[in-house]
Amino acid sequence: MQKQYLLTAGPTPVPEEVLTAMARPVPYHRAPAFAECLKEAREGLQWIFQTTQPVLVLSGSGTAAMDAAVSNFLSAGDKVLVVRGGKFGERWAEIASAYGVSVVPLDVEWGRAVDPAAVARALDADPAIRAVYATATETSTGVRHPVDGLAAVCRSRAGVLCVVDAISALGVYDLPMDKAGFDVVVAGSQKALMLPPGLAFLAASEKAWQAHAAAKLPRFYLDLGREKKSQTAGETAFTPAVSLVVGLRESLRLLRADGLESTFARHAKLARATRAAGAGLGLEPYADPPSDSVTALKLPAGLDGSAVVRHMRTRYGVTIAGGQGKAKGKIIRLAHLGWYGSFDIITAVAALEMTLADLGAAVTPGAGVAAAQAVLREGT
Repeated sequence: MQKQYLLTAGPTPVPEEVLTAMARPVPYHRAPAFAECLKEAREGLQWIFQTTQPVLVLSGSGTAAMDAAVSNFLSAGDKVLVVRGGKFGERWAEIASAYGVSVVPLDVEWGRAVDPAAVARALDADPAIRAVYATATETSTGVRHPVDGLAAVCRSRAGVLCVVDAISALGVYDLPMDKAGFDVVVAGSQKALMLPPGLAFLAASEKAWQAHAAAKLPRFYLDLGREKKSQTAGETAFTPAVSLVVGLRESLRLLRADGLESTFARHAKLARATRAAGAGLGLEPYADPPSDSVTALKLPAGLDGSAVVRHMRTRYGVTIAGGQGKAKGKIIRLAHLGWYGSFDIITAVAALEMTLADLGAAVTPGAGVAAAQAVLREGT
């Protein structure tokens, strides 16, 4: 029997308090007790989204919220600008195209962040564009995109919505929805909110709700207008993932007890330690700038990322992620968003060191661990 460690960017580990809450008998979703649970959870979501707008709880993966962020604010033939710099930027384009929306792609080199000035130029070149769809943390590359800069560009142009996929960013670093001026923000349960997969979240600005009133794309299960009405009354429009909502309330209680600044600082330190470990092992960063959610590292020539991931999992019980799409086989990705601490990083780095040595790479034993420890001991 081998102990397992999970360091992927979703699912992420779930705290014992949350698991215990979800293990209790399932409540009836139309009873007052669940209405109170949903109310507290949604208030907690407003806190972490940093918004006064209602945050809607949807049953589905984060992609459900992405789908809703297209179908609820646009009409067929509308034109949108999509930042494509990884698999999840591409997903925005795929969803929009499926609904008959005209996609203007803004392609960004994988591993690099979009330039807000490029978005401004694209909007100036085509005044018919109704919205900009972007990703805060592009999980497939580890890049942090300057979505606050994109929001500023959109604000200066009347009628252009700024829609942000914050699925791998919410709760990791500061993304103040109202202050930054994001019009739609989507997130999911299985990342920094420390829950199993199955819930999606969406908040929209007044500007976005005005667009919703005029939007004509077909929708039913993910009709945000219906959900907003139901959830304001303490219910969901349809049967929700009840136990996950109970777990959500508990996870948000834990996060609120720590506070936003402490939570952001913890993620930043774990990210710096992981990047330092990569440098200690001679592995170059893939992302510029890197996100505090996940660290993507280039592998030496001749070393396949899938082999590294497989060996770490089968030999040492540590599961990380490899590259996707254009980066498949070229990089590895170690996550540090959600319920992680110093020794999770040390364990993963030690397993990576041993794996690289096992597969014939030239590494100095202990170099990565020592580099990570130096960061983790800062402030002691």
